[in-house]
Amino acid sequence: MYTVYPTGTTIYKPEKCFNGYTLYPSMKHGVGAVLVDMNGNVVKSWPHIDSFMVNLLPEGRILGGRTGRVTSTYDHTYGADDVVQEDWDGNVEWSFGKADELGFDEAKGWSARQNHDLVREGCPVGYYVPGAAPKTDSARTLMLSYRTGHWPEVTRDFLPRATRMIEVNWNGEITWDWMPAEQFEQFGHSEAAKNAIMRHCRNQHAVFQNTCSYLGPNPWFDAGDERFDPENIITDDRGTMLYIISKKTKEIVWKVGPDYTKDPKLKAIGCIIGPHHTHLIPKGLPGEGNVLVFDNGGAAGFGEPNPGAPDGTWNALRDHSRVLEINPITMDLVWEYTAEQSGYFGGDPARFYSRYKSAAQRLPNGNTLITESNCGRMLEVTREHEIVWEHINPNNLAERDGIFYSDIFRGYRYPYEWVPQLDVPEERAVVPPANGEFRLPAVGD
Repeated sequence: MYTVYPTGTTIYKPEKCFNGYTLYPSMKHGVGAVLVDMNGNVVKSWPHIDSFMVNLLPEGRILGGRTGRVTSTYDHTYGADDVVQEDWDGNVEWSFGKADELGFDEAKGWSARQNHDLVREGCPVGYYVPGAAPKTDSARTLMLSYRTGHWPEVTRDFLPRATRMIEVNWNGEITWDWMPAEQFEQFGHSEAAKNAIMRHCRNQHAVFQNTCSYLGPNPWFDAGDERFDPENIITDDRGTMLYIISKKTKEIVWKVGPDYTKDPKLKAIGCIIGPHHTHLIPKGLPGEGNVLVFDNGGAAGFGEPNPGAPDGTWNALRDHSRVLEINPITMDLVWEYTAEQSGYFGGDPARFYSRYKSAAQRLPNGNTLITESNCGRMLEVTREHEIVWEHINPNNLAERDGIFYSDIFRGYRYPYEWVPQLDVPEERAVVPPANGEFRLPAVGD
């Protein structure tokens, strides 16, 4: 049995929203990528686009991953076999599928092994930025991929999916790559942390990334700070780090973590645990130049053993999520979103909690579109933390081990004009009933 709750768009205040279409991958096989209007109506779906990450491009094009050529269905261990760009009618305009040769279990052959993030040249991030449209021809594509193998200088564990960032040109050639497992010493882990990672890397964590994007034009580089070169790449590590890599030198030039004890500013922010969607807010959006990240919470980190982490792995614990906006120069916390700020008063921070996946997109009107993945929930919130749009994924309602779930990886909002094939839909406010007054009729009423 499961708890009854509404799905679809459950809150909508049109006058306070950045209105448009929302694209998200529905994590149930056979549903694929889904495009909905503000009232939750599905206006287009791509069942064969079944990877974690999917982007909308101008003129109704889609950029995403698909399986079926090497692996039968999307599997987190393998990633997507091919990354494809399709037009509105489903014609493939570009594809890439040769990053790693799979040769274990049942999987055989070359695959993109794409996972978690995907960015097209022209826009530093995967979401909509005014005046910075992603290119649809002769362009570079930045993505996360996987490799399988042993890295004995990092851990004695076999890693079936150590992450790798790759940049691919229009001809399908990998022109740049960077692997955490090959750059491990740059992270600056303590000896205790290194020992814990060597003993048990938790399958891949400590050399695992959840996002990648270009910095793009930003005020820090304009002011002369070379660390923020627009071509540099920002990413995160599942084990409590945010960092920027120089595209030219492959050196880490800026980071938050893994040690949060020495810098008073980092102590004030608190340990970032299992982060996703770390990126620099692009120029032209409110908060430009600040780092925006979904700080998942749960368990992460490595170091000295403690009662919650007897072997020193996953030694940082926090059972709630936060969305953080951080000034990367001063390390001041500019804005955050938590359960308490969303209206849950009474000491229950876990009311806002997604241990895995999730995202935060800064919108042109200053609002933030948040994906609380494990709840299958997307919400648009104002700077004052008011929820002005909420959508619960109805497409994934399915059972796993007796538990019903409704999962989303990451939702992105795009303006109506990016899909000229559709008429602009009617926008109708959705006002939910007061919880204390909402009743379901009994059978026969």
